[in-house]
Amino acid sequence: MAIKVNDEVIPEEAVMHELSRLVHFYSQHMPQEEIRAQMPLLKAKAKEQAIGAKLLLNEAERLDIRVEDEELTARLEKIIEETGGKEKFGEMLVTQNITLESLKDSIDQGCRVEKLVEQLTSEAPAPTEAEIADHFTNHPDEYKKPERALARHILVPVEGDNEEEKIAAREKIEEIRQRLTDGADFAAEAAEHSSCPSGQSGGGSLGWFGRGAMVPEFDNAVFSMEIGELSAIIETSFGFHVIEKTEHDAGEDLDFDDVRESIRDFLMHTKRGEVIASNVNELKEKAVIVDDEADKE
Repeated sequence: MAIKVNDEVIPEEAVMHELSRLVHFYSQHMPQEEIRAQMPLLKAKAKEQAIGAKLLLNEAERLDIRVEDEELTARLEKIIEETGGKEKFGEMLVTQNITLESLKDSIDQGCRVEKLVEQLTSEAPAPTEAEIADHFTNHPDEYKKPERALARHILVPVEGDNEEEKIAAREKIEEIRQRLTDGADFAAEAAEHSSCPSGQSGGGSLGWFGRGAMVPEFDNAVFSMEIGELSAIIETSFGFHVIEKTEHDAGEDLDFDDVRESIRDFLMHTKRGEVIASNVNELKEKAVIVDDEADKE
């Protein structure tokens, strides 16, 4: 993929960064299943946002928007702290193959764009109470506490790609299941025999998870089981599992008061986005943009 704005290439990392930001934001406002369903649209939006970010950076440079050294230092120190200290920070630079100077330049560019965005959106109207209430009424599925389950499992993988290895793995998990049926301790069996890290750290527990979080065979089994039930042998791409379901939460509709501020933030973000989109569209009309991937479609 090659995208150019006025003959300057936008790296793929910039697009992935925008996609990560979008997924993080929408994860706070809609179920994971919906995010996965919308992923093609989010990827397209990420590409547009990367183009927009480049246009905004060019505009910030044209307007000579500057960032104080103190602010840059504070941003860098925050990154170092979040990374885990100077030693971890240095390791991160090496792992990601970036220099300190290039990181500082990236921080400077990001701050310039942020300042321009603040200027452009300073007059964006705040959402009204009526708009917030209408959004809640018109998007009921987005404001539900999703159904989820708590389960633990034991995983026996198939070590090779031949039928003998598969038979051996199946026999091992059947023996484990029989011991569990006879009263063996699940956590002890998981610690000794499970290839999943959960066997060593949590007695096989996978913690709470919602529908669609696991591979389909595993997911279907768990959400069709009763609390305390031991599953039949489940085969997935990871190997053979035996599962015990320990808790279930059916989910519930959230009250308007519980999500009012979340909706307000979402609508404010949307309004600010509309202002930025309008400005970016004006900049696009004056720019030369080449998208090799789009040209092939």
